[in-house]
This record gives sequence, C-alpha cells and structure tokens, in this order.
Amino acid sequence: MKLEFFSEGPALVIERELRLLIVADLHFGIEADLAIHGLHFKSRTSERLERLMKIIDLADPDMLVLLGDVKHCIPSLSRQEYLELPVILETIRNRIPLKVFPGNHDTGIEHYLLESELQPRDGTIIDGTGYLHGHMYPSPELSGHLMVAGHHHPLLQLKDEVGCATQAPVYMRACLEKERWGKAISKTCTPPSLALLVPAFNEIAGYNILQIFKKPFSPVSRCMKKEGTEIILADGTYIGPLSSVCSDETD
Repeated sequence: MKLEFFSEGPALVIERELRLLIVADLHFGIEADLAIHGLHFKSRTSERLERLMKIIDLADPDMLVLLGDVKHCIPSLSRQEYLELPVILETIRNRIPLKVFPGNHDTGIEHYLLESELQPRDGTIIDGTGYLHGHMYPSPELSGHLMVAGHHHPLLQLKDEVGCATQAPVYMRACLEKERWGKAISKTCTPPSLALLVPAFNEIAGYNILQIFKKPFSPVSRCMKKEGTEIILADGTYIGPLSSVCSDETD
C-alpha cells in the first residue's frame, strides 16, 4: 500500500491496484447552518469545490472516495444545499468516478447520487481497504482490514513557551480494542483492528484530538486505544505518538 498526502485538502491517496483519492467531511452548505445561529458568511462552496478539483487534477486518481458528510444541514436539505449539491456532484462526476459513504449529515443525498456511487453507510471494502464515514459500527465485511474513516475532524493544537497556539488538521492512526465493540459485533466476527481517521476537508470544521479520547462520540472513537495512537500532519509529516504532543489530559 502506498500513501500520498495532499495538505491542500487535506486529502489522501491510497494506492494498491487502484489509485484512490480519499476526502472526508466537505460539509457543503455549512454557511446556511451558521446563519441560523447568527453567524453570516458568504457561501464558500465555489472556492471549496475549486480546491477539490485542483487536488483531483494534481493527484490524478482513478477514483474519488468521499467519506461522508458531503452536505451539512440535518435532518434535511437547506435551500443552499438544494441549489448547490446537484452542481457539485455533476462537476465531480464529469471529471472522475466517485463513491460516497453517507455520513450522519447526508440525509437525502441518495436522491442526488447514481446507484453505482452510493455506498453502504456501515462501510465496505474497495481495493483491499475498508472505508466508511465512521458514525456507525462497521460492517462485518471490514473484518481484518485497515478501516479509513472521516466523521471525527481531528485537529491538533500546539502551544509554544509563551502560550501562543496554532491548530492544524491531522490524521490519527490508532489500534482498536476488540473488547470495546461489545454486542454490536458478532462473536464470530473479528472487527477492524486498525483505524486511520482522516481530517475534515472543510476548512472550518475541526475537533481537538484530546477530546476525541476524552468525550468519544462514535463507535470507532470509543474503541480506540490512546496508547500507541500516532499523529500525522496533513502534508504527511510524521509527528509521533499522541503522548509526544499532548499532556495526559484525558485520564
């Protein structure tokens, strides 16, 4: 397996027999939701889509895999999404084949996808690797495979000696504890033992990696082992184990 990182995304290429471009959590339409909460921003859909298309051209993949939360508003579509989503998907499919693993924000997206594009919400295997959004227990089909997931928006905060801080999207590679899957996984099924969490493509979506352990909000994060979890920057720079960048605040 070959990995190639694109910090402009963040986006990731996983290459085996196929060259797959992996993108998670675009959250098109997020501006409409922010407006409901009193934060008014011009839609950045055009800029976000242009950035995605540039990465597609740069990576030259065989297929684009979207790990869910393509849209933002729940439980339905906002007017912004209703107008923008068909254009977004048509622009992408005119350039490259795509597969979409719907996330918890993707209510109704199946009406805009071709049958061949829509993937199971609990994941499936593509070219030897397991993919899903990450808000559900994984399909037994992912047993024994690397599981690549979105949903968590991992963000690393770094502080210097005087307290100045910066934040950066990161990948998290973590081992999973079988015992924590509980009754949701059949005793005859071996759940995935290794997960790779992909940062959000949306530039204003992020969740501190310490909070992913302190307040886990998915079956995947509840099963992650803090010990041995590794952090990788969006450009592929290997930072090291979680313990090397974070104080032990989650205990």
